[in-house]
Amino acid sequence: MKVAKMSNGEVERSIEAILMVVDEPVTEVVLAQVLEKSVDEIEMALATLCTSYDERGFALKKINGGWRFYSNAEYVSVVEKFVLDGQQSRLTQAALETLSVVAYRQPVSRARVSAIRGVNVEAVMKTLITRGLVEESGVEHETGAILYSTTSYFLERLGLNSLEDLPALAPYLPNLDGLDEILDSLSE
Repeated sequence: MKVAKMSNGEVERSIEAILMVVDEPVTEVVLAQVLEKSVDEIEMALATLCTSYDERGFALKKINGGWRFYSNAEYVSVVEKFVLDGQQSRLTQAALETLSVVAYRQPVSRARVSAIRGVNVEAVMKTLITRGLVEESGVEHETGAILYSTTSYFLERLGLNSLEDLPALAPYLPNLDGLDEILDSLSE
């Protein structure tokens, strides 16, 4: 098939074919380059595809800056049963709390996470790294401590396009004036 002379339907089917084989979300720009179409044409095709899947067992979503097929949320229990075959691999409360600290304070050192949580987080951080949710992202210049950030896989698993899509914490927290000073004094 010659790429340059595709109808709208062929563009949509070509996008579907590409998205069926991707491991990570694909941006509109990449799709436009591959299909030799404008980004506007790709965005229109993606919008058409999204609405056409409204009543299917899967959905086309923009997550982590790119597009990919995902299971429809209505069928999460069926998909989970199929994938896990009865084995649950949920994160512990400690892991969820640690992951939250990293997500909202990144890049952050392990010592800072421990100070915020009030417990040693070394084992939990290893678990989060092993699961691909957290990664090393640099070194703190003053202390030489390794800094950690969430990964694109974290965004994908939470169904977020970017970290800006994380919900605001302020409504759930007490007055935070002076929190950084308290944390600094704890980690010294």
